[in-house]
Amino acid sequence: MLTYVQILFALVRQQIGESWRSEDGSAVEKVILTAVFAALAIAVGAIIVAKVTAKANSINLN
Repeated sequence: MLTYVQILFALVRQQIGESWRSEDGSAVEKVILTAVFAALAIAVGAIIVAKVTAKANSINLN
């Protein structure tokens, strides 16, 4: 799963890099892509927090 996300991130970053270099792209496209990356970052953060919390709750302190 992590490899899939890394490959997807690399492909999207390559596409964004090409669109940011050209002046043909509109500001709306850049805003939408930035929002997509922000949403992905929040989703990944939420997944990490959920997994860490679950692992912490499973620790037996007795």
